[in-house]
Amino acid sequence: MTTLAVTRGKAYFRLAKLDIVDYYLGVVVVWTLLAPMSRFDPGVLATVGVFLLGEVFVIAAMVALDDLTGYRDGSDITNYSPDDARRKRYRKPLVAGTLNEDQVLRFAWATGVVGAALWLTAIAIAPHSPLWTVVLIVVTYFFSLQYSWGVKLSYHGFQEFFIAALGWALVLAPYGLATGEFTGFALAQALLFGLGPLLFGVYSNTNDVDGDRRVGRPTVAALTSARGNMFFVIGVSAAELALILAVPALGGPWWFPLALVPTIVSRGWQLWLGFALGDILRARMLGIRIHRLTVLTLVLVNLVVIT
Repeated sequence: MTTLAVTRGKAYFRLAKLDIVDYYLGVVVVWTLLAPMSRFDPGVLATVGVFLLGEVFVIAAMVALDDLTGYRDGSDITNYSPDDARRKRYRKPLVAGTLNEDQVLRFAWATGVVGAALWLTAIAIAPHSPLWTVVLIVVTYFFSLQYSWGVKLSYHGFQEFFIAALGWALVLAPYGLATGEFTGFALAQALLFGLGPLLFGVYSNTNDVDGDRRVGRPTVAALTSARGNMFFVIGVSAAELALILAVPALGGPWWFPLALVPTIVSRGWQLWLGFALGDILRARMLGIRIHRLTVLTLVLVNLVVIT
């Protein structure tokens, strides 16, 4: 393999953000939500596996189109300026010059088509295909590709909602295909899962506020004052806490909030780190770790409860 091919392969890997696995962890939560007899059922495993593979391609298309839009409007060039050593330019192949616009656009459409085919296959082979699940998958696919392209949801004030809603859908959809059910406990875990990416995304938006304002991308951080944005992030963190406390009423065990104490404590530290100490990017990185910790906790809780 030539050096050029290796370099190009790395560029596409970074374009697809394949090192950021946090949305993909949803299928692990789904698998542990299943009854023990279903966890190793061939049909269930095939369905969840194909859905996960489709998810990888759909998200690759979504983030590639987001990079292309961010490059064209100049926000990525501003946010990943050469003098900001903590924002790694090589993670943005267009900004780094390792891919051009045509290559990124072709990659986005190719991965989008493959992702659609895989999700249709998952629906076709699934043990269950309730209408709400099929509609959820179709809507998720459509709006994923419209996040920064086409209608550009993230440029019309829907960015924060979409980041969370994508996580909710990526738990509920495979769960519906595998079980045909919609339970309060599964819904609660889907909501918690979706808040994880949101609670590191809002710290990214806080850091990127100047670039987003310059191109008119209406994130909460860009639309409000620094103080208003801080209260928004505090509010989202409080909503996560309220949801954790409400899980026993939604079908979870009484001790569920105790199991999530590490998440609760870590959120407090994240807020202090980001807004009291002013280290937004460290708070963002901590948010990624908190999300993964929460997923691990959900998995362990499910393995204990669902037997």
